[in-house]
Amino acid sequence: MFEALHIKGEKDIGALVVIEKGKIIGIVSERDYARKIILKGRTSRDTLVQEIMTSPPLIVKPENTVEECMVLMTGKHVRHLPVFDKNKLVGLISIGDAIKAIIYEKESLIAQLSD
Repeated sequence: MFEALHIKGEKDIGALVVIEKGKIIGIVSERDYARKIILKGRTSRDTLVQEIMTSPPLIVKPENTVEECMVLMTGKHVRHLPVFDKNKLVGLISIGDAIKAIIYEKESLIAQLSD
């Protein structure tokens, strides 16, 4: 667990997808860490990822729209969605990514209407 958290902190990553034998089995986020380790007085050195990960995770496909992802994230209270294409992990979308995309889209629309 400590190694995974070290990577998250070093790379400024909010969530890690957990894959075993080529299949996604869960996702572990900063929220999982805060709620299931810190608030319970546990230590990351003595906690396994499988003990705190969200399993099974919600997933989306590249064909899903940003709005569909936002609806899923807000409805299910998650901040990260793994993106799978033909059973292969191809990305991870965060709620921040979705908000930025929606803002960009709205700003572009405003600019077009202004012209």
